[in-house]
Amino acid sequence: MAVKKYKPTSPGRRDMTSYTFEEITKSKPEKALVKPLRKSAGRNNYGRVTVRHRGGGHKRKIRIVDFKRNKHTVPAKVAAIEYDPNRTARLALLHYADGEKRYILAPLGVGVGDVVVAGPDVEIRPGNAMPISNIPTGTMIHNVEMKVGRGGQIVRSAGAAAQLMAKEGDYAQIRLPSGEVRLIRQECYATIGQIGNVDHSNIKLGKAGRKRHMGIRPAVRGSAMNPNDHPHGGGEGRSGIGMPGPKTPWGKPTLGYKTRRNKTTGKYIVRRRGKKRR
Repeated sequence: MAVKKYKPTSPGRRDMTSYTFEEITKSKPEKALVKPLRKSAGRNNYGRVTVRHRGGGHKRKIRIVDFKRNKHTVPAKVAAIEYDPNRTARLALLHYADGEKRYILAPLGVGVGDVVVAGPDVEIRPGNAMPISNIPTGTMIHNVEMKVGRGGQIVRSAGAAAQLMAKEGDYAQIRLPSGEVRLIRQECYATIGQIGNVDHSNIKLGKAGRKRHMGIRPAVRGSAMNPNDHPHGGGEGRSGIGMPGPKTPWGKPTLGYKTRRNKTTGKYIVRRRGKKRR
């Protein structure tokens, strides 16, 4: 898929790029596979802001995506490649041989008319899903389950792919897009191939309005606030943080302060993510 560039007819257009959408074959979603999305603007049931910088944006509907791939040994034909406003990846509409329709994440190289299938003994081909135990080492995979039968939870964004590095005992070692190597049970399902829409990382929004269409509101620096709003607030002119280290709006240390401590899942991480290897 190509990226569309614009002539600098205004400051916002100057560095803006967008999709050409040439791979999209259908403009309206499948009616049976959508449900309404209620907006919360970052508020909880008390009406308090629990997630900042959320609100507004274009109205959306949720597309019901099959992350479980639990319809085994039934072949499905790709009927359309569709846009999904809720994620960076594209969706492939599948028509199963028994008449059922489902959405899956569209893998790279899978187009209209291709046949995909899920099950323990299927061919190693992009779009096919199977247990990790049946996938050869070195294969690129996506939509990987972390618990058996729960459905794919990791490696689901545009252009993402993980690599199956090794198998030992009940677990397989999988290198994730971040560079982290993690243990995942071999009974878990994964889909062969890389997710499509690989040019997503080359898109430049160009202006604030495009971010607002996505439902993301501006972030305000703590130093620009008053002392009652943020620990960094107040002071005459441009003043420093005024304390040993920077703090969050709620007074906790931040910027480099380690917060992630999860012993239950930390034991499954073989190698932490690091700097990208050249």
